Amino acid sequence: MFIVNKNFFEAIKDKFFYGWVIVGIGSLGIFTSGAGQSHTFSPFIPVISQDLKISSTSITTAYMIATLFAAFLLPKMGKLVDKYGPRKILIYTVLLLGIGCMIFGAASNFLMLAIAFGFLRFFGQGSLMLGSANIITQWFDKKRGFALGLMGLGFAFSMGLHPYISDFLISNYGWRMAWVILGLSTWLIMLPPLIFLAIDKPEDVSIKPDGILENNKESKKNAKIFGLNLEEALKEKSFYILAFSFFSISSLVTALHFFQVTILSQYFGMASSTAAALFIPTMVSMIIFIPIAGKILDRFETHNIIGVALLITTASLLSITFASNSTFSMIYAIIFGINNGFNLSLFGYIWPRYFGRLHVGSIQGTGQMILVVGASIGAMPFAISMDLGYDLNTTIRLSALYPFFSAFLCFFFLRESKKLTEMKK
Repeated sequence: MFIVNKNFFEAIKDKFFYGWVIVGIGSLGIFTSGAGQSHTFSPFIPVISQDLKISSTSITTAYMIATLFAAFLLPKMGKLVDKYGPRKILIYTVLLLGIGCMIFGAASNFLMLAIAFGFLRFFGQGSLMLGSANIITQWFDKKRGFALGLMGLGFAFSMGLHPYISDFLISNYGWRMAWVILGLSTWLIMLPPLIFLAIDKPEDVSIKPDGILENNKESKKNAKIFGLNLEEALKEKSFYILAFSFFSISSLVTALHFFQVTILSQYFGMASSTAAALFIPTMVSMIIFIPIAGKILDRFETHNIIGVALLITTASLLSITFASNSTFSMIYAIIFGINNGFNLSLFGYIWPRYFGRLHVGSIQGTGQMILVVGASIGAMPFAISMDLGYDLNTTIRLSALYPFFSAFLCFFFLRESKKLTEMKK
């Protein structure tokens, strides 16, 4: 930690809780992860397919292979976050994400495309999101749901702006230069706050989560950081229910992000620019709903909230199959925004909620590995369906059964482990 970080903390600590500065940094991190997110790729897919003479299935295969490879590195990244702290890991992550953007802009064949996808998915969608959620998790306890919900606003802005910006850059500078610009902007946005403002955890500056002072009675009572380790978490039923449920969200929501422009333009005759612009009302509904989702998480039973989120994912999948006009496409965009608002709040929240804070980096890294595997293969059934000429609407509607069944599991079987309950006493 640079001296400027501590000096800045000392200057403002009596005015408001420094954790909200960390929330701002985490939100920027989630926004910047847009360079490795599926919604940013969406406007590029048709252009790259035409320019490199590669089919949608081939692009999706490169995406899948690279994301799978990246996914299995995430548990190691989680352990590194536990060992060295999120700030240092995030700085290196951002540097390598920018390099990955430039590699993508230089891609000329399937192999280079796969390598570039690997960089973007591992350092963007994987590591940057993991680190951003982790650093916020360290600073909050009772208000963790609300804080992580605010973090999700970064994704909302990314989802609304990155497809539009990408489409603009492609039209004016070409798809290759667009990636160079995205890489440079990644460095400009994230490196200064990480280097000069980020602090790993409140204990580094003699306070506790939520801003409680170390000499406070409540702080002394709850001074110990507790939680299951990875080996213990993997023995819990709750881990596998969460993994199964969020695998459905990760895979199918990624598929919608990845192919939204293609689905709406090719199957419903919507202009590509209009289809990309639908990410904007999705962004607006996310911005409105994310703080609400965070408050809900802090007030109600978590397993019920997860179940509701999965039902909304089901509704998102079904609603795009009816987006045949502007009214129904707008309804889809709003539902999809609410869906993303819930899920973004939950992705960082569930691991410390069910397994504690002590080893959350390694547990979250393993959990996120499973989610990224889901993201890597989620688009494949849609791509195969399109390339083979099958009815895509039927494919999407059948896929909606997965999150619907997952919701049932969460409502009736997902509960906190007895071991964590004992640790809290």
